[in-house]
Amino acid sequence: MTSKGLAAAWAACVVLLASCGGGGNGEPSGLGGSAATSSAKTSVGSDTAQQAKPSNDRENDKDNDNSVRLRVLSSAPEYVSGGDARIEVRASRGLRDKLELWLNGSRLNVTLAETEAGLEGVISGLKLGANTLEVRHRSGNGQPRDRLTLTNYPITGPIFTGPQQTPFVCTTIQGAVNKQPLVDSATPPGYPVLDGQGALLGYSRDCSINTFVSYQYRSTTGALVPLPSDGSRPPDMAQATLADGRKVDFVVRREIGSINRFLYSIAMLAPMPGADNGTQSDTSLWNGKLLYWFQGGVAIGHSQGTVHGGSLNLDVLGRGWAIVHSSGNNTGTHYNMNLAGETAMMTKERFIERYGVPIYTVGLGGSGGAIQQYMIAQNNPGVLDGLLPVQSYPDMVTQTIHVGDCELLEHYMDATDRANGKWRVTKNRTWLVGMNAEENPDGGPNPRVNDALAPLKIALGYSTAKGSTECVPAWRGLTPLAMNPWYGQAPNQQLYVPQSDIAAIRWTHYDDLRNVYGVDATGAARPTWDNVGVQYGLKSLRAGNITMDEFVRLNWYVGGWKHPSDMVQEGFPFFGTTQAEINKALSQPGYFDPWSVRNMRLATSDAPAPRTAGDPIAMRAAYTSGHVFTGRLDVPAIDHRQYMERELDMHNSHQSFAVRKRVLQKMGNSDNLVVWFTDTTPGTPKASQSMQALDVMDQWLSNIRRHPERSIAGNKPVDAVDACFDLQGQRMSAGDGVWGGILDTRPAGACTQAFPLYGTSRTVAGAPIEGGIYRCTLKPVDKALADGTYGNSAPSPQQVEQLKRIFPGGVCDYTRPDQARPAAECSEHGKDHEVVAMDPRDSRRPDSTGRRCSG
Repeated sequence: MTSKGLAAAWAACVVLLASCGGGGNGEPSGLGGSAATSSAKTSVGSDTAQQAKPSNDRENDKDNDNSVRLRVLSSAPEYVSGGDARIEVRASRGLRDKLELWLNGSRLNVTLAETEAGLEGVISGLKLGANTLEVRHRSGNGQPRDRLTLTNYPITGPIFTGPQQTPFVCTTIQGAVNKQPLVDSATPPGYPVLDGQGALLGYSRDCSINTFVSYQYRSTTGALVPLPSDGSRPPDMAQATLADGRKVDFVVRREIGSINRFLYSIAMLAPMPGADNGTQSDTSLWNGKLLYWFQGGVAIGHSQGTVHGGSLNLDVLGRGWAIVHSSGNNTGTHYNMNLAGETAMMTKERFIERYGVPIYTVGLGGSGGAIQQYMIAQNNPGVLDGLLPVQSYPDMVTQTIHVGDCELLEHYMDATDRANGKWRVTKNRTWLVGMNAEENPDGGPNPRVNDALAPLKIALGYSTAKGSTECVPAWRGLTPLAMNPWYGQAPNQQLYVPQSDIAAIRWTHYDDLRNVYGVDATGAARPTWDNVGVQYGLKSLRAGNITMDEFVRLNWYVGGWKHPSDMVQEGFPFFGTTQAEINKALSQPGYFDPWSVRNMRLATSDAPAPRTAGDPIAMRAAYTSGHVFTGRLDVPAIDHRQYMERELDMHNSHQSFAVRKRVLQKMGNSDNLVVWFTDTTPGTPKASQSMQALDVMDQWLSNIRRHPERSIAGNKPVDAVDACFDLQGQRMSAGDGVWGGILDTRPAGACTQAFPLYGTSRTVAGAPIEGGIYRCTLKPVDKALADGTYGNSAPSPQQVEQLKRIFPGGVCDYTRPDQARPAAECSEHGKDHEVVAMDPRDSRRPDSTGRRCSG
């Protein structure tokens, strides 16, 4: 329904036993999703016979004047939250004023609005757990015309993500909220809640706040400014031009509240409010389209997070779109994709209950915000209708595989093999790490690529090179953040009571996802990182860039990581680079440790460095929980990025094609996925194609609505094609074949030639571009020698014996699938069925991870 249609419908409320709304008056509500159809409907009755008709006849009698159907619009009926839901009663006009709603055996007092299809509105008063909603004819002697079971969960969650994380630090006193959380406990543990004079009122464990609405306007300088409290129109009010040509005052109404323990924001253009804020529900300036803002970052949980400024993107709001956002959909808050999906579902339901069903919902966000879009599209279908991932990765968890190699290899080049002059040539370091390296002589125009620690390395006798690899400016510090229990922390953790609970946290990515990975006998979360059988530098050996002797030496000494339970606290430079810290680094042996060597597994004088074996239970759980993007893409996506390889940015550009390769493998084609690159120059403003991508996606989804009989690809507008853009954002090349030569054997396309791609340490070791191999299939060294694995580099008998000692179980065979992938667990009658995400609308019950076997 359009915003105009919705406003008209509410203006002509048809009384069906009560009052408009539910979930209003600022009360947060909701689980999200799209206008999901029910899987729990039971019967449709005849007004005269008052007998139940089998549910499978409903679609056949939809034009019958006697057919009546119930539907939940705001969520799947089995995933309702907050005690209310937007529902629809489909019925002919002659029946609508004769129907009654009954909830759990009691008649509801609720007013529904008349729509083209029937009646629509928000019901409230749902109890926790299962609720029976019925629509009855007033003279039907209690026989239901249709019935639904709605399962309701607390607005504070969880629904399906398992036990909530504790401790959990509230952040409501920051940023756009600036309010104390609500007291929900008289005693610790929790976040202390204070009154205006600083006196303790109690403690908050759920970090909830009262929902509030504020108004801001865009000034003629471009800034967002609070509206005057007296209701006057500011003289510097800017205007927005809507798609229908109307020029309107640029006033933004913003609703902020809490759902699933996180903070949410809903913003849209709105008329100037009256003195009593009486226009809070006015949607007359909303174009009916919703953008879900996803935010990136890296964090390991235990915090509520903050509402991101992108939730007030003026370019999007000025087009008439509404924007919804949650701090739970910010990977700078946590990296639990199950929790992100659950939060998006709940937050979108709140939007639907408050403002109505959007025409469609588009995701937009970069880095971790891009990952969330791919994961939610895969795991929680119906939340997003189109994706605009920026600076994408296919997922986060499989990035840790090669990122965990970075410091092992940097330490090898800087320290273990410091006498080898090859590693003093910056570009040569790509031969091992796979990622780009930039020399940046004499400081160059791009100081970001310099290794700031080079003078200290030289002073302490280590090797170094001008410039750096991507490992250093982009990824240094993230390996200990992900793996080392002693290193991380939550914002404002000092405010939590008792502090002993904070001190007991194991600060790792694995522990953040302990509900996913599980815990071992010691209570530590199970780690996934594994490098057993990985032959670092293999492709460089085959290319002749390193010798067999260098290859064997590298793999003998490179080592692995200790189990997180065995790690110790980090050293320099992880706690600052003040002069005092520098003095400690120069004077205390071992304190200078940018590689985290203290937490590595290293070689002894007569034995190779042991590799690290990941926990197979955790690896399987990454798949079965839906944390690995398997390539399922049932909605249109425009994957666009700025090309930042020259500045060694962490968003390495080959990741767009890692996504595409997974989609190709899963779907058989990548017709739903468009890839755009935009050129950049370090130190100069960067052009962005995001608003262009939004406009193209708008056309694409509009086409799908007009022509549902066509495929997604069949509805592509002319600009929904692969393309690349220059420094000013002007299109250079577009169409089929512009990315030729990356994932196919065609000649290099125009965009392929303009934007060189790099790899990772694992692609250099022979892994495929899509990555994501947790545990490679192993083959004996003798088989590798026989099948040409080493190319023209024949090892000596002594080197063969060394390889067998390094790889006693064999070396990686990347022609075989990931051994961690749990396909065998979905075997049925001898046929493998893959593990897929659980559609919330699927009546088949998921397991504890929310996943099921297909087929």
